[in-house]
Amino acid sequence: MLTPEELRQIRRVSIQAGRRVNSLFAGGYRSAFKGRGMEFEEVRPYVPGDDVRHLDWNVTARSQTPHVKEFREERELTLVLAVDVSGSMAFGDGGRDGRTDKRLQQARVAGALAYAATRNNDRVGLMAFTDTVERYVPPRKSRSHAWRVIRAIFEHRPTRPGTDLSGSLEYLGRVLRRRATVCVISDFIGDPGHERALAALASKHRVHALLVHDPLEERVPDVGLIELVDAESGQRRLVDTRTLARPRPVKERLGALRRTGAFASAIGTGDDPFHVLEMHFQRVGAMR
Repeated sequence: MLTPEELRQIRRVSIQAGRRVNSLFAGGYRSAFKGRGMEFEEVRPYVPGDDVRHLDWNVTARSQTPHVKEFREERELTLVLAVDVSGSMAFGDGGRDGRTDKRLQQARVAGALAYAATRNNDRVGLMAFTDTVERYVPPRKSRSHAWRVIRAIFEHRPTRPGTDLSGSLEYLGRVLRRRATVCVISDFIGDPGHERALAALASKHRVHALLVHDPLEERVPDVGLIELVDAESGQRRLVDTRTLARPRPVKERLGALRRTGAFASAIGTGDDPFHVLEMHFQRVGAMR
């Protein structure tokens, strides 16, 4: 059951996303996702000027006259939000210093994308994952469905704290039978083998990797021995901050994500997520 504070956060995220969705369009959502793919429509006789690469050799052989396959551009996009709900996404300073925690920032990003999809008459779905797929909401079209997606992110209580991004992406590859756009919203920490799975998904679908991070993760102070809670395992342990392993720097993680063929951007907990998404879509649109 949702707490009163979570209900307030859902309303704030939904209101912000609804108000800022027009700026996302100006920032390039439509241009970034245009040319979404072609689907087969019919086979017809060849006429001069047709692209010979579309010749249907089986029909041509049977009929003894050239025939071509005709395609049409898909009119609607299927957008799936792959949301990391593992323990590490709870990291944050609780709103001090103008920042929020990673999970709330992630919800803002997901809310903006869900409302942008609805504004463009696209379908939007959700996959919430830890070290397993915890929840899958099939893509649907409507403003009320976008609200349900945002609510699902807040109300979901993860059953496991770890991360298996590779297995979750492989699951998506199996359930998505037609070309889709997948936005993976994660810190990309805790699963060193995820790049291969991301590359495999990007070979069949359009993948956007949105890396949510808190600058404090890379700047743990050197104060000697302290007791910390491992967000992924839930275990308390005594660690020496002088030798504590930090996450890979954000630039390194971004570089690795981009090498998979995904479009990648980083969103800090102190950033305006709508502005970062606008810049992301503009870059993607310019690359096409």
